[in-house]
Amino acid sequence: MKLLILYATTEGHTRTICEFLRHEAEKIGYTVKLDDLTINQPSSDDFDTVIIAGSVHLGKYQNALQHYVQKHHKLLNEKKSLFLSVSLTAAADEPESWKELRQQTKEFLTVTGWQPAHIEQVAGALLYTQYNFLKRFLMRMITKRAGGDMDTSKDFVYTNWDQVKRILNTIQSM
Repeated sequence: MKLLILYATTEGHTRTICEFLRHEAEKIGYTVKLDDLTINQPSSDDFDTVIIAGSVHLGKYQNALQHYVQKHHKLLNEKKSLFLSVSLTAAADEPESWKELRQQTKEFLTVTGWQPAHIEQVAGALLYTQYNFLKRFLMRMITKRAGGDMDTSKDFVYTNWDQVKRILNTIQSM
């Protein structure tokens, strides 16, 4: 099976997730092409399945992600496709936060016209060491309110890698 994985990332963790997914897919025989939508926007014509990944920052997905999906939504809707949404909210156990995350995803899909066969919400990372002073301060304040990790001298990865591996089972059953 030919798999296209496209992503947009802000700090790089979505890329890390997609590289992990590519590696796992190649181990089980997939032919995989991985592309960063801020650099390259390939057509999905030659692929059986498409995974598109982006991360939520301040309630929005990356512009490059939205532009690509809007431009190619008709073709994406004809293919087996999966939306991999990365966020810190996906690591939370708060129903209200999840409701907001689902609403943000719904708005993105409505605006773009894309109807993926599956949506996977994956927990991201707090990459304090990569943030500038202002973002580090803001993320620490948000994290403090949520009762999360506040040591800004290190990064915290919340991604469930087994969940990411299971995405391959999901696309096989689509």
